[in-house]
Amino acid sequence: MAEQKQFHSPLLQHAHSSSSSSDEESHTTHRTGTIWTAIAHIITGVMGAGVLSLGWSLAQLGWMFGPPAIVIFALVTAVSTSILSDCYRSPHSEHGPDTNASFFQAVSYYLGEKSQRICAVLLNESLYGNTVAYTIATATSMRAILKSNCYHDKGHDADCKYPDSLYMMLFGLVQIFMSQIPNFHDMAWLSIVAAIMSFAYSTIGLGLGLANVIVNGEIKGSIGGAPAASAADKVWLVFQGLGDIAFAYPYSIILLEIQDTLKPPSVTKTMKEASRSAIVITTVFYLLCGCFGYAAFGNNTPGNLLTGFGFYEPYWLVDLANACVILHLVGGYQVFSQPIFTSIETWFSDRYPDSHFVNGSYSLKVPLLITFQLNLFRLCYRTLYVVSTTGIAMLFPYFNQVLGVLGALNFWPLVVYFPVEMYFVQKKIAPWTKRWVALRTFSFGCFLVSAVGFIGSLEGLVTAKLS
Repeated sequence: MAEQKQFHSPLLQHAHSSSSSSDEESHTTHRTGTIWTAIAHIITGVMGAGVLSLGWSLAQLGWMFGPPAIVIFALVTAVSTSILSDCYRSPHSEHGPDTNASFFQAVSYYLGEKSQRICAVLLNESLYGNTVAYTIATATSMRAILKSNCYHDKGHDADCKYPDSLYMMLFGLVQIFMSQIPNFHDMAWLSIVAAIMSFAYSTIGLGLGLANVIVNGEIKGSIGGAPAASAADKVWLVFQGLGDIAFAYPYSIILLEIQDTLKPPSVTKTMKEASRSAIVITTVFYLLCGCFGYAAFGNNTPGNLLTGFGFYEPYWLVDLANACVILHLVGGYQVFSQPIFTSIETWFSDRYPDSHFVNGSYSLKVPLLITFQLNLFRLCYRTLYVVSTTGIAMLFPYFNQVLGVLGALNFWPLVVYFPVEMYFVQKKIAPWTKRWVALRTFSFGCFLVSAVGFIGSLEGLVTAKLS
């Protein structure tokens, strides 16, 4: 039997947690995160669908430009996350130290209302787009397990076809349930499981690629990458490859939410250490997976190493890797969804503080399990959100093209521009100083890369939709 509790809302508590020093003290008592949980959150958010497309990206860029591109994107992410971590605390002369618990909140504080509105569109589009991409990737892995077993039983030339839409809907049903996790503070266990899964399937993909290189007796690929029908087509593919790598790295949009889970006192220092460690770990895995994938298949490297069926045997190992992908993306979906959930629900809580539907919660006892709090607005809103991401994924089920568009579109503004501009304000860096010129040059260079990546990926998405 549901027991109603009047206005027990964690959303209201979160929304006002930094409004005064006493509120901040209350909020910090709920922070239990450590460097290990932060690394788990980061790896869950970063080492997702993108790692599976890196072999294909290297095939477009070749040995000369592919591995250096991965390293460069890692360095850009390291610089971005370091300066963004410094923006977590925003000293107030009257009220003592305050904190920015989200990327959006930090932009609002440092850069004002106009930038806030632009950021809101880009930020929510990026987070939403990641959940769409994860829906596509999960359905692809579900289908790959069935195809792997089919090829094993009937031969590699068998007509093993399965619809994407069914598996996208199944994933959506799981996410409707998982989306009832209230916030980041309650999902550390999910991120830890997801991070373990990401290491598992990345290691399997790496091992399969290495095994193929040994069996082939040679390292395939070339300096300039896979040939194309024309020079223009080659340019588009190179740009799309850059977009895919751009998608694989950044997590700036969820960094401050992760930082807000860490227990005091050295929150910023801990976050920077966690970021450095996570970036090094993911870069090593990215280089190994991407390079061995390209070395194994050369110009014929599939868009997704585990679902493109460059690997057929051992089929059970391919199945295990894809099962790990599925489990990881269940958690990854939540990592990118939670900031949207929190911002929307906080807004409604502030707008309608007396609403039972928005702020009331009910204690539900699940037989043989735990008692959890059910909020009706959360249930309705988050269910509609999952339904919408599933619908978009079914409309555009193109893995590499979607990753490229999302990565390139959001890379410069969210990973570079806004963090750099906030850093200028936070550190009071004067124009035309050495640091100002260096960061401006850094930002402009990243803008050019982001622009060409977006153009190439968009062309690929349009071509795939029309074909």
